[in-house]
Amino acid sequence: MNFQNLKYWRDKASHYSPETRLFINGEYCAAADNETFITQDPAGQRPLAKVARGKKADVDRAVTAARTVFERGDWSQASPAERKAVLHKLADLMEQHHEELALLETLDTGKPIRHSLRDDIPGAARAIRWYAEAIDKVYGEVATTSVNDLALIVREPVGVIAAVVPWNFPLLLACWKLGPALAAGNSVILKPSEKSPLTAIRLAALAKKAGLPDGVLNVVSGYGHEAGQALSLHPDVDAITFTGSTRTGKQLLKDAGDSNMKRVWLEAGGKSANIVFADCPDLPKAAANAAAGIFYNQGQVCIAGTRLLLEESIADEFIALLKEQAKNWQPGNPLDPETTLGTLIDNAHADTVDTFIRDGEAQGTLALDGRSHVHPAAIGPTIFVDTAPQAHVSRDEIFGPVLVVTRFSSEAEALALANDSDYGLGAAVWTRDLSRAHRMSRRLKAGSVFVNNYNDGDMTVPFGGYKQSGNGRDKSLHALEKFSELKTIWISLES
Repeated sequence: MNFQNLKYWRDKASHYSPETRLFINGEYCAAADNETFITQDPAGQRPLAKVARGKKADVDRAVTAARTVFERGDWSQASPAERKAVLHKLADLMEQHHEELALLETLDTGKPIRHSLRDDIPGAARAIRWYAEAIDKVYGEVATTSVNDLALIVREPVGVIAAVVPWNFPLLLACWKLGPALAAGNSVILKPSEKSPLTAIRLAALAKKAGLPDGVLNVVSGYGHEAGQALSLHPDVDAITFTGSTRTGKQLLKDAGDSNMKRVWLEAGGKSANIVFADCPDLPKAAANAAAGIFYNQGQVCIAGTRLLLEESIADEFIALLKEQAKNWQPGNPLDPETTLGTLIDNAHADTVDTFIRDGEAQGTLALDGRSHVHPAAIGPTIFVDTAPQAHVSRDEIFGPVLVVTRFSSEAEALALANDSDYGLGAAVWTRDLSRAHRMSRRLKAGSVFVNNYNDGDMTVPFGGYKQSGNGRDKSLHALEKFSELKTIWISLES
């Protein structure tokens, strides 16, 4: 992949004017009251675009459009082969527009352009393509019955889906939800974060060009307490799929109960443990993975390995290796293809991360301080050692490049420390001992356990968490369970 150079991306950014309107029933449009909000470029510290501020009236229009086309059957009753062809075309268009989409993602979020180009946009297109290819291979069932009966178990689309996605991987996580939801035949209202709405808005036009019928995909940008809550309370939304904070996830569950008891699928917070035993097969590799596991995307990753548990005999050596690896993750201009660590999403979030670091200084040893960068939204690799498990930096999701290191002396202690969390999204184990790897993997309370790697995987495996990390799963065929209803058809056969 050709990453070009800083001048190339600066020139593209200076000449690019993004689409900023809502997309409802196949057309771009202003908000009903013509209100807008400003999305910021966190790296350039400047306003980026005036974006349509969707509210309840706009959500109502989008839901009506989605319901109308669903009941009419243009998409919901289309054959799997027809849906497959359209979604493949959408993936093709995303790949053709990969530079444009990557630029939007980097300008909106401050993430390095090399990561937008290499990971976010290809991953988003791959998610759409994977479900396009999968949907005509998902079969119903015939139950075992007496010879006088026939019982069919079939899958049908749920109906109108609200997809509420976060700002850390805006297009990628949107496509993790759009892929299975659309493939299954649903209509979708996509609500991107107000901090990163631009790729979702652009995607809508590509979907129409690919042949998606009007009303099947609608994009309503706006604030969570306005557009988001209007979706979660709407009586004609059948399910809501969400990635974001645990606090917001809990509110969505309440809203569902206060409205039509819509299904709520949540992928929420994390505080994942990365456990390195003394018999780790490759300490330098483990240190490189540990660094990437917390510093990639500026630490704004739900499954980031924010807690590093080290067996005492190798702890000092590993911390030294980790500090060397941290040198490869230093803040820079996100539009520079050489940059590996960009800015946090905005200055307010940078202040929040800084508050966590200041609080942690009173509760542990700050072995590496990343706050020396002059950019107000940039914080570099930060490492705490020997911090109490009860400290805020050890227990709370910081969502920044802040790692907490804890030593342990036994497998039982490591397991207890790892599971002592309100969250259960991910965990990793580094060991040569196959039996230990299996024991730990089975007893760790996490939706994904990585052995001798951190956060490897692809579209074939499910992603989601235990406890307050949420419910349901993204990715893999299991994601289709969120977006389809199981129906039993019992037929009495005439003799």
